[in-house]
Parts: sequence; C-alpha cells; structure tokens
Amino acid sequence: MTDYNLIFGAVLLFNAIVTFRASSYWKKYFPDGSSASGSGSGSGNDVNKEQSSALLELEGDAPSSSPTDDVEQGDVELSESATTKKPSALKSAASDAAANIRHTLLLRKYLVVYLLAAMSDWLQGPYVYALYDAYGYSQHDIAVLFVAGFGSSMVFGSFVGGMADMGGRRRFVVIFAIVYALSCMTKHFKNFTILMIGRLLGGVATSLLFSVFEAWLIGAHSSAGVMSHLGKSFSYAQYGNSIVAILAGQIANRAANFAEFKPISEESEFYVGGYLGPFDVSLLALVAVGLLASSLWEENYGGTKKDGDNNNNNNEDAGDDDSKGEKSTAISALKGAFHATIRSADILSCGIISSLFEGSMYIFVFMSTANSSSFIRTPALTTLSRAEMGEGEEFEGLPFGIIFSTFMVCCMAGSSIFSIAMEKMKPEQLAVIVFGVASFAFLMVSYSNSATSTFLSMNLFEVCVGMYFPSMGTMKGMIVPEDKRAAIYNLFRIPLNFIVLFSLLTDLTPHVSFVLCGTMMVVATSLQWKLKSRRIKA
Repeated sequence: MTDYNLIFGAVLLFNAIVTFRASSYWKKYFPDGSSASGSGSGSGNDVNKEQSSALLELEGDAPSSSPTDDVEQGDVELSESATTKKPSALKSAASDAAANIRHTLLLRKYLVVYLLAAMSDWLQGPYVYALYDAYGYSQHDIAVLFVAGFGSSMVFGSFVGGMADMGGRRRFVVIFAIVYALSCMTKHFKNFTILMIGRLLGGVATSLLFSVFEAWLIGAHSSAGVMSHLGKSFSYAQYGNSIVAILAGQIANRAANFAEFKPISEESEFYVGGYLGPFDVSLLALVAVGLLASSLWEENYGGTKKDGDNNNNNNEDAGDDDSKGEKSTAISALKGAFHATIRSADILSCGIISSLFEGSMYIFVFMSTANSSSFIRTPALTTLSRAEMGEGEEFEGLPFGIIFSTFMVCCMAGSSIFSIAMEKMKPEQLAVIVFGVASFAFLMVSYSNSATSTFLSMNLFEVCVGMYFPSMGTMKGMIVPEDKRAAIYNLFRIPLNFIVLFSLLTDLTPHVSFVLCGTMMVVATSLQWKLKSRRIKA
C-alpha cells in the first residue's frame, strides 16, 4: 500500500528547501552563491558588481597610492573613471531601491485581495456536487448544472473581459465579488431554476477571477514602473494560492459539519447548514474582497503600452488598428481582441498553450482522486489502490485530505522553483521544460500499474502547475497588449471551456483521459518551443 503520509512528509521537506533557496534569506546567508547566479536578463551580476565597487570607492576603499610613477598614473585614471561612474551607480542603486519599495507595497495590496478571492473559490469547489446530491438531484441533472456553469464562462466570459478593459479592472473586481456572492446565495434554494441561475452567475464570476485580477496586476506594475518584478509577483501569488487552498479545505470541512443540513420549515425550499456552510463562509470572503479592492486598489484601464514595455512591435501592431476604432461596446471590444489575437502569432500561441495546459489540469482533477470532483468518473488512484489490496483486506478509502495537501505543497514548491530558475532563464525557456516534464508525468500516470508511482507522477505534474502559472502569467504580461488584456485573456478561456465540456460530456476512461492530457502537453511543448524561438530572435 502507498504510504501517503511518508510522501507528504518528503514533499513538505522538499518544499521547505526550495522555498529557502528562493527566498532573500538564501542571499543573506550565502551571498557568494547568490551572486554567482545569473539572471533572466543576463546583466544582474555586472550591475551588482558596479554598484558594490562604487560604494566601496565612496568609503575610500579603492587604492590611492603606488610606489611607482606608472602605477600612480594608473591610479589617477582609475580615480577619474570611478568619479565619473559614481553618480550613475548611486542613481541606479537608489532607483532599484525605490522600485523594490513600490513593488512591495503593490504586491501587498494585490495579494490581500486576490488571495481572499481565491479562497472564496476554493471554499466552494469540493462541495458543489455534494450539495446538489444532498438536494436529491440525479447525476443527469447535476451534469446539466455543471455544463451550464462552464458554458456560461465560455459565452458570457468572452464579453466581460472587454467590458473590464473599458470600464475599469478594479470596478470589475468588485462586480466579480457581487456576482459570485449572488451565486453563493442561490445555493440555499432547493430549486433547479434558481440553482441554474447560480451556476450561470458562477461561470461569469470564474471568468472574471481568472482574467481581471491578473490584468489589474500587470497594469498596476506597468503604471508603477516595476514590470521587471512581474515574475516575482506571479510566483508569490501562486505560492499564496496553494497555502490558501489548504486552509480553505480545513475551513470548509469545519463549516460543512458545523450545523445540520435542513430546510428552515417543512415546506420551505430554503435550506441552511450542512454543505451550505462553505458557501456562507465564501460569501463573507467575497464581501471582504469587494470592500478591500475598493479601498486599497487604484483603478486601471486597458491603455496603450508605453514604449519602454517588453511587448514586441509585432504584438503592439496587432492591436493598433482596432484601438483607433470604436471601443464603446462589449461587442467591439471582443472583436478587437479577436483581431489582435489572430494577427499575432505570439498571442495566438499563448492562448492555445494556456488552453491545452489548463484543460489537461481540469481533466487531471476530474480523473485523479475525489468522487466529489469527478461525479461520473472512476478515480484513478482509487482503482489502483483497490487492485493492490490483498485477499480479505477491506478498502477503507483514500486519505483525500493528505492527497490534496500533498498536491498543494507540490504547487508551492513549483512556484519556488520558478523563482530560482528565473535567475538564469527567461520564462519562455522555462515553459518549454515545464511542458516537457508535464508530458512525461502524464505518460507515467497513463501506463503505471502502481498506485505509488502514479501518485508520485501526479505530484510531478502538480510541481509543473506551480511553475506554469507564474511562467505563463509573465509571458502574457509581456506579449498581450494592455488595451485588450482582459478581453484577450477571456478569449483564451473559450477553447479551455470546450476542453472541459468535452471531458464532462464524454465517457472516457481514466487511461484514455490521461493519454489525451499527455498528447495535449506534447503539442504545448512544441508550440512553446516555437514561441521561445521567435521571442529570443526578436
């Protein structure tokens, strides 16, 4: 039998090591090792050396005398050169320090809102199916509700992104909180029509969660002049998201068992308690999201990128024509986003790659473990674990709490590995490795006959998930034009939702599903290789 506790402990230790390596404490205690590392831009060491040299010269540490005339002449020239470099070096150091302060303040404001929003989503996820089942709906009815949610995200989400670019990203974060809160309220009614409305609202809210927050963050970085810190911000967000997921699981479990699930009266359709507890906690978190976003965040809109940004000229040209045209309606914003995506090979590649990876991630969730997430599937780990049982042994179920926590710790480790890798690599290069490793992980999951090796392979994929989100977030920040960012991000989710709907509506076995995921990862690796080649040449 697989020792899930032992694997969790090993993963926890590994995460502690890579997190320490990625932190500022590593540079504090091992300055020689950190200074030997490269950077994504390849120039960080030279800058640090110049700044250190300038500061040493200011303190009078540079040599000032020599016993020979030739060396004295060299000292005079060195002194003159150092004097010339001092102002620029000091100015650069002061500028970097100011940028770090601006980034820290920005990141704090973002994380407090974003992580609450992420928690509101994590609180609901495991209990949606369980609640519908508790109401007594058939698997067919539940499937219809789930499909409606993803369909709503696909259809309405494509419009709300453009509206957020025009109306303001902060404003639509507040709208997200309101819409998702209304969706939580509908869960209290044992009424299929009301529940359907809730699923439609939830689909719109999900589209906003995965587009508007990221668009606001990138816009805020651009306005603050700290675009070079964008990768670090996404890494912190992914790390925090994994921690929040674990906490949300514990909170939701306590909330679900806090009170009895029952109607307020015998003939009432309004229920309280039980599986509704997590949705009520989520509602409180969403209220906090709306209030904090309104008070802490500045408004930003879809505007034209400044010349100093990292977008290549081809991507800027992709949106120039449409930005000059009408932008007063959601339809025109969607049309402009579509044209910008089609005209730029880089933007189109980003959209296809993100849909393939995130689609495989959803299928992975449906097929891996919990019945609550996979309401019409046979979970892969459960099947293998049953097969490994000896005669006369009774299968007591999997420790889903430990399994989920292990997955999330792997995601945390992945985000730390991203921070370490970014010292020497560009995100385009790192993403090729991420998708290649994910392909190998799905190959192992597809053909393994052991629950232990299957679980380890799943954890390897979760490490890739932790590396993927900051990598793709940074790439999209550089590639997607600012004036259509939220709209394009929601366009990216259309093929993603097609993939999810396909997995829900077809009766694929876990083996076939994982093979499909592996195939999608191979395609993503190939597309990312081509994208990397184009970006590096540019």
